[in-house]
Amino acid sequence: MNSPAPHITVRDLTMAYGGYVLQRDLSFAVNRGDVFIIMGGSGCGKSTLMRHLIGLKEPAGGQVLYGPMSFWEAEPEERDRMMRRFGIMYQSGALWSSLTLAENIALSLELYTNLKPAEVRDIASLKLALVGLAGFEDYYPSEISGGMKKRAGIARAMAIDPEILFLDEPSAGLDPISARLLDDLVLELRDSLGTTVVVVTHELSSIFAIGTNSVFLDAETGTMIATGNPKRLLAECEHPTVRNFLTRGEAKAAAKPGEVPAPCFLT
Repeated sequence: MNSPAPHITVRDLTMAYGGYVLQRDLSFAVNRGDVFIIMGGSGCGKSTLMRHLIGLKEPAGGQVLYGPMSFWEAEPEERDRMMRRFGIMYQSGALWSSLTLAENIALSLELYTNLKPAEVRDIASLKLALVGLAGFEDYYPSEISGGMKKRAGIARAMAIDPEILFLDEPSAGLDPISARLLDDLVLELRDSLGTTVVVVTHELSSIFAIGTNSVFLDAETGTMIATGNPKRLLAECEHPTVRNFLTRGEAKAAAKPGEVPAPCFLT
């Protein structure tokens, strides 16, 4: 049986701010069709890693590959072409408050395509319908709920049919029902459109509901200490930091004095 094809490969990545190294020796693969979770405690560098993946921050060392292409070693024009394969939803949704939902979605279509205005409007309506917001084309962000803003942010990220969808804390600030509906939406989009999804989150319910693969960043050691399906990590990983995170401390896992816990790299 053939192994899944890596969509994104991270090799020996180092993340730093000046002389301060945030994370080092990050190596993992995101397979096509994954819902890949970037997880870990506060301050470990989850959102910074996403910034490295989407081209907003150059790493201090290492590589990010999309298929066989090294993103940061590519010429600017080639990087721009790769970035057009990305759809990005930031934590706040980042919708333009002065534009309607349809106009927010239309921005990238107007910038990167030669579609006529009527065609742009039709696609914006389709994208909103995909996320359950049919009929809300002419609403402004201030007129809809937090959960609806998140869904509108995903609709905008999906505007130009990206191969890879990046979501930064999509469930943050949502009530449990809205968060579950958003999780269901992510899975529906992955299954219906074949999109690879990369999610930054610390929400356990979302991690276990949608995650098929993951990397765990550790702030204390400054490197990754686990990879694999989150459910398998919960069942099989004995690293105390990972177990404490995945059980919210209920497992009360602790390293023995002088012991260096082994990382959990599940394949």
